Amino acid sequence: IDRQHARTQGEVMAMRFTRRRVVAALAILAVAGALGGAVAHRLATKGAESEAKAPPTLEFAAADLTAVEMRPLSRWLAVSGALQPVRQAVVKARVSGEVRKVEVREGEPVREGQAVARFDTADLDARVAERLGAYESAKAQLALAEKTRAMNVRLLNEKFISQNAFDGTESSLSVAQGSVKSAEAQLRLAQNARRDATVAAPLSGIVAKRHVQPGEKVAFDAPLLTIVDLSDLELAAIVPAADVPELAVGMPVELAVDGYGDRRFGGRIERINPTTEPGTRSILVFVGLRNADAALKSGMFASGRIGLASSAPVPTLPFEAVRTEAGQSYVWTVDDGKLSRRLVTLGRRDDEAGRVEIRTPLPAGAPVLAARFDKLKEGAPALVKSPSSSSNAAS
Repeated sequence: IDRQHARTQGEVMAMRFTRRRVVAALAILAVAGALGGAVAHRLATKGAESEAKAPPTLEFAAADLTAVEMRPLSRWLAVSGALQPVRQAVVKARVSGEVRKVEVREGEPVREGQAVARFDTADLDARVAERLGAYESAKAQLALAEKTRAMNVRLLNEKFISQNAFDGTESSLSVAQGSVKSAEAQLRLAQNARRDATVAAPLSGIVAKRHVQPGEKVAFDAPLLTIVDLSDLELAAIVPAADVPELAVGMPVELAVDGYGDRRFGGRIERINPTTEPGTRSILVFVGLRNADAALKSGMFASGRIGLASSAPVPTLPFEAVRTEAGQSYVWTVDDGKLSRRLVTLGRRDDEAGRVEIRTPLPAGAPVLAARFDKLKEGAPALVKSPSSSSNAAS
């Protein structure tokens, strides 16, 4: 009985162990199934998200595209600088003394020869009188020496005086003649100084600056007035020596002046400096322009350009096709159904034609975006519409 009871308990224990293993296996299968479902759901979600995030294909019409074209470019040489009068003068004092009167002020017109300033002449008048007296005295001494010589000539012929005595008379006459010339020169200097006390304008123009006021004492060669003639102005422009062979005197120049908006002033090359500027290897070119209405003033900044011969045909693109970012120029092209951002090196520009030289080789016939588009990405799918498909879509 004991043995049978023990066997029965063993069978019960074995059945319980087997049931537990079955339950554990079912639980493991349930967990594995749940994990597999979660993974599958996540993979499906990611696939849907990736499909949703895939960039759309960009479609461009023919009007949005351009291509590199071989064209000759008009060449222009830029010039700029400050305008200066061709004729101007700083009127300086030719005598020292007190300025009694200044006849003109800044901005007033003057004529050549017009009196513009006057000095006090009291000392100058006294000096003229002194020199005049010395001159008259020298002439009297000369007259006396001439009479003495004439008398001594007769005495020498009659043997009343010796040759040595006559030679002394000749010497006295020569001294008297020299004294007269010296006194005459001193008188002229005094008269010139008296005349220079009235200062005259050396040219017709406009008073740009008055350096002195009445009552001031000035030294010889001190500046009194600055007079400018605005009828003819000049611009000194520095140009590269390599461009000078294409320039010639008389070539027209179109200038724009700050403050005058779209108004343009026509000028011409008047002179070309024969030597380069030290350190820059550039050459000064002087551009002259008429200013009959005095609209332009001295010192105004002007900029313009000189038309040169057109260049040989070069690869070009419209300005709109070239973009610049962070100092780098680039274009967008459509290559094999994708957008491609290509860096380019630019050359000469033709503002009239609106085109620029492209020195970086681009694929032959590659469509280049000419219109402005935002948020373009490298490698984005792109499609170029044909004219027929565009017309069918419009229908």
